[in-house]
Amino acid sequence: MVKKIDQQGRVSIPIEWRREWKSDKVIMRKRGEFIELIPVKPISPSDLFDSIEIGGEVDFTDPHSLKKALMEQKV
Repeated sequence: MVKKIDQQGRVSIPIEWRREWKSDKVIMRKRGEFIELIPVKPISPSDLFDSIEIGGEVDFTDPHSLKKALMEQKV
């Protein structure tokens, strides 16, 4: 499919493609001479619940304590 780019750099994406996507946001990546559009899948906030495990005694009211615990987990 060949599309024309308007003066402001916009190009329209066919409605048939957009209907398959569950989001109105895309990730745009340049790959050499190509441009890649990847639909962003919406994430429910409840899916993030308990997604990060932190061991030990951490004071969640102290941002420095929390950051230290997260950094220790990366190692």
